[in-house]
Amino acid sequence: MTKFEKGSIVKGTVTGIESYGVFLTFDNYYSGLIHISEISHGFVKNITDFVNIGDIIYVKILEVDEETSHLKLSIKDIPYKKGYHRKRKIQETSLGFKTLAYKLPIWIEENLKKSKN
Repeated sequence: MTKFEKGSIVKGTVTGIESYGVFLTFDNYYSGLIHISEISHGFVKNITDFVNIGDIIYVKILEVDEETSHLKLSIKDIPYKKGYHRKRKIQETSLGFKTLAYKLPIWIEENLKKSKN
């Protein structure tokens, strides 16, 4: 059985859609609800504009009820369909923009030749 914690991002399957929210399942024990107010910052006219039954999406856990194995969920602040990836810090190389400065004139010349043909 998976341990679910408040604030974590997990993947679940949409099992039901009602006018007030979306139901998901996670394993044989846990299920959850995304209330309509946690779908988008804007007005939600039709929930199926965001998800459909059978979709596998990422959700953020707002609350965990261990007694009922129920999760309160949100998708309004995460990329729920694309997956959730932590941002990595960009590391500079010793070359910096030198590669770009070298290649840019070559790319321009190649594209000018293509556009003339």
